[in-house]
Amino acid sequence: MAKRLQAHRLDGIDHNPWVEFTRLANQYDVVNLGQGFPDFSPPDFAVEAFQQATSGDSMLNQYTMAFGYPPLTRILADFFGKLLGQELDPLKNVLVTVGAYGALFTAFQALVDEGDEVIIIEPFFDCYEPMTLMAGGRPVFVSLKPSHTPEGGQKSSNDWRLDPTELASKFTSRTKALVLNTPNNPLGKVFSKAELELVASLCQQHDALCISDEVYQWLVYDEHQHISIASLPGMWERTLTIGSAGKTFSATGWKVGWVLGPDHIMKHLRTVHQNSVYHCPTQAQAAVAKSFERELRHFGQPSSYFVQLPQSMEQNRDHMIRSLRSVGLDPIIPRGSYFLITDILQIKNEMPDLPGAADEPYDRRFVKWMIKNKGLVAIPVSIFYSVPHQKDFDHYIRFCFVKNEGTLQAMDEKLQKWKAELKP
Repeated sequence: MAKRLQAHRLDGIDHNPWVEFTRLANQYDVVNLGQGFPDFSPPDFAVEAFQQATSGDSMLNQYTMAFGYPPLTRILADFFGKLLGQELDPLKNVLVTVGAYGALFTAFQALVDEGDEVIIIEPFFDCYEPMTLMAGGRPVFVSLKPSHTPEGGQKSSNDWRLDPTELASKFTSRTKALVLNTPNNPLGKVFSKAELELVASLCQQHDALCISDEVYQWLVYDEHQHISIASLPGMWERTLTIGSAGKTFSATGWKVGWVLGPDHIMKHLRTVHQNSVYHCPTQAQAAVAKSFERELRHFGQPSSYFVQLPQSMEQNRDHMIRSLRSVGLDPIIPRGSYFLITDILQIKNEMPDLPGAADEPYDRRFVKWMIKNKGLVAIPVSIFYSVPHQKDFDHYIRFCFVKNEGTLQAMDEKLQKWKAELKP
């Protein structure tokens, strides 16, 4: 065809590193700790709710309300209204989407216009940049930077901080929104109240929106607390809060997400939604509604899945940290999320010349080497950075510890074999 096929909005976003590493992992006998999904079942009550939705009321096979199955929008409004300190209207303040990914895409399409600037905090979930570009916006990046750890001290994700002066310098008259992700993927940082207050102050000062990706809000460890920025004074009116049933109930394949916010913003998301996906699968929404109803009854109690899951995953995290340290890797302790990153600077210094293109960040070359030679899959952290900053952060790799016991034992076996090879 002589005419140009692809739209200009796709320029520069066609390459996806996930495809490359997934394809490579499939060629070897590996333990896959790269992609972020549980390899264990959702809780029994959620599975039973889904089974009931598929085998009970036959009308759940049909369309429901375009902006969300009414029992789900009602329980989301009730549940999160209490947490955010707001009276939420299920019809005006809640939109159910095809996963949190769909919520993000809908938000960018609805709110970001040609030439608008969107501040993205690095490291960032890698869809934020292409979604900004597809909407015609210009990403503006600001990096979390690790503070110095005393010799012998343990490195923590919460040691990575924003420089207040640098962050303030990124706001201009063209700033439309800031994207916040707490707990952060890939770092596992849980933003403190003081850090959120800084972001809130700047958003209000510059009349900017905040798109807050909070899909890991229930996965917070070591007695840290998740705080929604929309709960801070003056922020509800300018914040979209995004959540995920996949992360909440360990059911990523259900692809049910939501976005909460004030009606004067949400009405524009509804316009995008009704003219794109229009509707999300009814049965999955019904199962999520039942699951939240159950959690509301058990909230804050030992029987709550929102209490049990982080306790269990904290043990997984600690298991993985001990195992990675046994081969000389240097994990940074995450305070939330599915993930931890580990510093491979020492290995980079000892093995600087791994195969790969001259301009390829070291962590990508290392992950390929590790897949081929050690049978372990991780994700290079440089893919979570803008191109100008990738070389500065190319000595970190990300592992997912939200895995079953068998997977962690298989990891141990690979690492013990690696450890034996290190002995003189």
